[in-house]
Amino acid sequence: MRTVSAVVLTYNRKDLVEECLKAIQAQTVPVERIIVIDNGSSDGTAEMLARNWADRIELHILPKNVGAAGGFNTGIRMAYRAQADGIWVMDDDVIPDPDALEKLLDADRLLRAREIDPPFVVSTARTPGGIVTNVPDIDLSRNSLSYQNWPELLEHCLVPVRRATFVSILMPRATLDQFGLPIASMFIWGEDTEYTTRITRERPGYLVGDSKAVHVRQLDGKLDIRTEVNPTRIGYHYYFLRNQAYNVRRYQSKGAFIRHVARQGKLALQLLLSGRFGKARIVAAGTLSGMLFHPAIEAADAPVDMSGWQSFMIVADKLLQQTAA
Repeated sequence: MRTVSAVVLTYNRKDLVEECLKAIQAQTVPVERIIVIDNGSSDGTAEMLARNWADRIELHILPKNVGAAGGFNTGIRMAYRAQADGIWVMDDDVIPDPDALEKLLDADRLLRAREIDPPFVVSTARTPGGIVTNVPDIDLSRNSLSYQNWPELLEHCLVPVRRATFVSILMPRATLDQFGLPIASMFIWGEDTEYTTRITRERPGYLVGDSKAVHVRQLDGKLDIRTEVNPTRIGYHYYFLRNQAYNVRRYQSKGAFIRHVARQGKLALQLLLSGRFGKARIVAAGTLSGMLFHPAIEAADAPVDMSGWQSFMIVADKLLQQTAA
């Protein structure tokens, strides 16, 4: 990966996104460009970025919040259009260690030297308190002796994984060529699960133990509508439940999907009996919607409607300069 573009998605977190950008700029291996997608912020994020980072980032301000799925779809698409060899993706609450990118690139080179072609490499994430978070699913493929093969590269702090999250994940351009973009219509919660599951059906990605990032999440732990108290986030659980049902239906067995629907039905009944009628309705509606959800997958080079965007192409285009030379 000769050129790497960082993609950062932000929404109403101007202090956190500035921490994230400072961490990206402090990397021991510099990125070619930093592409920031402002997802329709209303707290002055866009103004702060235009004022403080005008000579260091490429800023795209969307006219409305299109959710994490739409924002990541947009940012990855723009990095692809900029001819990046590698696309390093994260949310605005991810603070990578100074050598996080260097370790990801080292891992990618080591794997390719062994004739392993990973669709992604991803950093190990921890909470600010040091607890491991955003843990991917280990690939349980077996070797020629019928043992699980995941410890094969442990001496290099590498573990093969399938499902992962967009928390300091580095993807080669070839992954976008082959598998297209994250599904924008998923809106929020589950688009990274769908995408990383989609791109690892043929071969696993790799968790890189030496590459580290802090994930400053609004709420630690797994999403659970039973304990959710924020009214906006409660509404977002509709999308999470829809996307979850879709992912199980598409990527797991028929039996697994039937069991998933049964669990969600039991959850809806528990919420109903406890008087939490709104949450019960969201569980039922989201799960039913996931049974009928058939979203389109866009190619990385598909046309994009940029009407209503405010875009500031304020990074010197080194790649074009090199090409011209």
